[in-house]
Amino acid sequence: MGLRIHFVVDPHGWCCMGLIVFVWLYNIVLIPKIVLFPHYEEGHIPGILIIIFYGIAIFCLVALVRASITDPGRLPENPKIPHGEREFWELCNKCNLMRPKRSHHCSRCGHCVRRMDHHCPWINNCVGEDNHWLFLQLCFYTELLTSYALMFSFCHYYYFLPLKKRNLDLFVVRHELAIMRLAAFMGITMLVGITGLFYTQLIGIITRLPISTRVPMQDLWLWMKPKSTWLQTHFCLPGKQSNRRTHGMNATKCTRMAESISDGGPAPRLRVNENTAHWPLFCIPA
Repeated sequence: MGLRIHFVVDPHGWCCMGLIVFVWLYNIVLIPKIVLFPHYEEGHIPGILIIIFYGIAIFCLVALVRASITDPGRLPENPKIPHGEREFWELCNKCNLMRPKRSHHCSRCGHCVRRMDHHCPWINNCVGEDNHWLFLQLCFYTELLTSYALMFSFCHYYYFLPLKKRNLDLFVVRHELAIMRLAAFMGITMLVGITGLFYTQLIGIITRLPISTRVPMQDLWLWMKPKSTWLQTHFCLPGKQSNRRTHGMNATKCTRMAESISDGGPAPRLRVNENTAHWPLFCIPA
């Protein structure tokens, strides 16, 4: 089954995506103009490195577009509930539709998303069941392109031989230092942000939790315990009022985590406030 096209009308998301495209264009035009082509013409680097740079840049742009316009897993207006799973579904108090467990309502998109991880303004879309792999692909290509550009910027000043044939009348040559400093600042910022986000995504895959229900690092060792023991001793489950151990996490977050990982049976029937979840840097709550 092909991927469904999905557009989100959100000016805030358009601005964030526009900023990403600007950074992409800035580096895809100026880095080759200042670094790659001059050093290639003087024989310092082979032409294959330029081809690799443009190839990664194209893959990065394609991944951005696909992650942005792909349906993350939007629930239809009249979802068909599989036989025998009705007791595991719940009613969304915002869109008044039945939804399966681990589905959440996104206020920016205006609908519930299956296995919603978070709403990312940088792609102007939710990250859910159907486009999560595209989001990871985008993070990988962005990190690869940023590292590639930073490496050549460093080599341009500290490793490659000085350029002999330079036209000082060109704007990019006269203002080379300022342009490269800005490119380095954007590259380092992108690399740090994407690395942190990619790390949280990998932790989410390992622990099988979305970002909104991510467990703190100091509690990760507890995930090696059996699920039943973990749920009974660390969450406020019915009949276990004496075992309220949350390890510094608020009750709402604990409840959402319990609902997300209780794959062996029905989730605890507790009301939660989805707007109080903890969200990562560069992402906004639903």
